[in-house]
Amino acid sequence: MTSHRSPIKWKTAAKIAGALAGAGPKMKGNEAAEAVASMRAAAEASVEHVYNITRLEAAKDLRDSEVLIVDRAGWGKANAQSFDTILKPVAGSVMGQKLEAMNTREFAIAQYTGSAEMGVILAFLSSKVLGQYDPYAALHDGGPAGGRLMIVAPNLVAMERELNLDPEDFRLWVCLHEQTHRVQFAAAPWLKDYMLDQVRALTNEMGEVSDNLLNRLVVSSKETRAEEAAVTRAKKKTLAPHPATPNRAMDRMLSADGRKRLSQVTAVMSLLEGHANVVMDNVDRTIVPTVKTIRQRFERRSSVQKILTKIIYKALGMDAKKRQYRDGQKFVQFIVDARGMDAFNRIWTSPNTLPTESEIHNPQLWIDRVLGAEPQQGSGKAAEKSGE
Repeated sequence: MTSHRSPIKWKTAAKIAGALAGAGPKMKGNEAAEAVASMRAAAEASVEHVYNITRLEAAKDLRDSEVLIVDRAGWGKANAQSFDTILKPVAGSVMGQKLEAMNTREFAIAQYTGSAEMGVILAFLSSKVLGQYDPYAALHDGGPAGGRLMIVAPNLVAMERELNLDPEDFRLWVCLHEQTHRVQFAAAPWLKDYMLDQVRALTNEMGEVSDNLLNRLVVSSKETRAEEAAVTRAKKKTLAPHPATPNRAMDRMLSADGRKRLSQVTAVMSLLEGHANVVMDNVDRTIVPTVKTIRQRFERRSSVQKILTKIIYKALGMDAKKRQYRDGQKFVQFIVDARGMDAFNRIWTSPNTLPTESEIHNPQLWIDRVLGAEPQQGSGKAAEKSGE
């Protein structure tokens, strides 16, 4: 019999997140309605700009996603719904079988604990996320075929005030990033199912290894600390830059196939975030006049982040998310600079043209594997410039 037990009651998690998230900054009179209208207009305006920058035909007049301007509770509810849909197959996995084997009291305690923990996590994230494109909204009953693009209004307003940014510029800048994600999945329609298969396979495997999870964590923690110490010693001996030490604790808990999947998911996420960052930073001043100011203040804010926030980010894996933005952006920009945007767009052809994790850190490897030798004339960056 297939289990229908879930480790998390997602509606409960969403309610907890909504109760803990807080409303955000106070706004007077018609400020809230005006801000929502402004953000919706920015989402609409971003469509043409992303098309012009990415040079992807799939981006032309791409308005098939549902655009929602949400509060923090709304973002938490939407993500709880998506997690529920994405992780439903877990019920039939080894993890689901373990839940089915619990008696009623054990399961109730386990589910409530999981729901409460997820609610707290969603509450924290809902106060930090500025926008999000969710390609899996289409999997819900009656969900939009083009996915859902969400802008978290109170967080944008809070950031604008904190960093003293021009609201119209900042809102468009954020929307450029999220619209780029929509374009990525339109340019590579196979990508949604590819990523879903990888994530579900990893989730199933984590259920299989959970019996020995504590022992694996202890061993991998010791080995990871030893690796970090070795990197620290190496840095002291040379001035050459060293890549950030990856967290191998998860790697060691997975099989060889699981590690390969995790590496590929990491590479694809780095690509998606890096590409979106390149697009949002490559608008000129006629589109976002204060783009340089926005980026500088964003980077400064990150460097002086409060210690408690840094600890929470690390615990939730969001430090890895920031590395994905940085590493992916360097990867994309290197290829665009070397061969042009049209050549870079070959990346959306198939799973075989996606970068590996090694290629993210050495983009020349991807160029050699996918693009090959540079054409002598009539294509690449020169062709792009001549067609401008």
